[in-house]
Amino acid sequence: MARIWKVAVLPGDGTGPEVMQAALQVLDSVQSRFGIRIKTTNGDGGLNCLERYGTNMPPKTMKLLEESDCVLKGPMTTPEGAGSEVSAAVKIRKKFGLYADVRPAKSMPGVQSLKPNIDFVIVRENTEGMYSGLEFAPDKDVAIALRVISRKGSERIGKFALKLASTRKKHLTIVHKGNILKLSDALFKDTIYDAAKSFRGIAVDDAHVDAMAQWLIKKPETYDVIVTENLFGDILSDEASMLVGGIGVGPSANIGDGYAMFEPVHGSAPKYAGMDSVNPIATILSVKMMLEWMGYPKAAASVENAVLESIARDIKTQDIGGRSGCSDVGKFVADSIR
Repeated sequence: MARIWKVAVLPGDGTGPEVMQAALQVLDSVQSRFGIRIKTTNGDGGLNCLERYGTNMPPKTMKLLEESDCVLKGPMTTPEGAGSEVSAAVKIRKKFGLYADVRPAKSMPGVQSLKPNIDFVIVRENTEGMYSGLEFAPDKDVAIALRVISRKGSERIGKFALKLASTRKKHLTIVHKGNILKLSDALFKDTIYDAAKSFRGIAVDDAHVDAMAQWLIKKPETYDVIVTENLFGDILSDEASMLVGGIGVGPSANIGDGYAMFEPVHGSAPKYAGMDSVNPIATILSVKMMLEWMGYPKAAASVENAVLESIARDIKTQDIGGRSGCSDVGKFVADSIR
């Protein structure tokens, strides 16, 4: 008997339900064509839950996640300000130890990119850095946030990135700010260089984060796998998505040991909710990454090929130069796979 995968689906806020509906259409087509068995169960999560449950991740949702193999998550709005809720994504990452945030940036024919041959992946450490949540205010005029970098966390993300690089172009770039953050980023960089000694045939170099922000614009085609800490990775990955068409085409995978979460990199865009205008490609390609993680490379490739076919046929949303709706794109991609 083929395995039945249990996937928790969190549609999210704003335009989240729209892009998720398109992605689930695609997932249904994949199951039909390839005989993959996936049971999806919807759960509540995001800003829409605060009034009803007093939290953006209700206990029943966390229980659903615990009983699932992975999570397919839509964009969710995170409130700002002191005392507000920690983002749902951060809660899930910490709960399940999803230490590797994998964010590919790849040029696609028919989508305006800075250069036509961009193909790199940013691997962002997900559990430490400035996102550790260790903030306090000793008085009303001072606020302090602690940036945590550990040898264990650095080695773990370094080995993940090195393994990924070994399956690609065998080039790893460590991004840091060791000239200023002399202790924490020296620990991050040196630990990964040490880990690289066990990986033969992989070229490893490093760059300061401010320089990398420039080099990604000047020569993005020269990079393969980039590994960095949490805050730097968050910023650089958004820059990277703009190089290849914008955040509407940016998928991501949050991966741990035996559990994962897949989500688009963009936000919930509430002002566009209900207009059927947002781009579902980021969420659809997140489904592709989920299928890769599950071990179905042919099914994953069919999703990417159908997305490329959609773009080639000019079935694309306004943000990438088209006139189609979100639902049009989802239907076309699903039908192409089927």
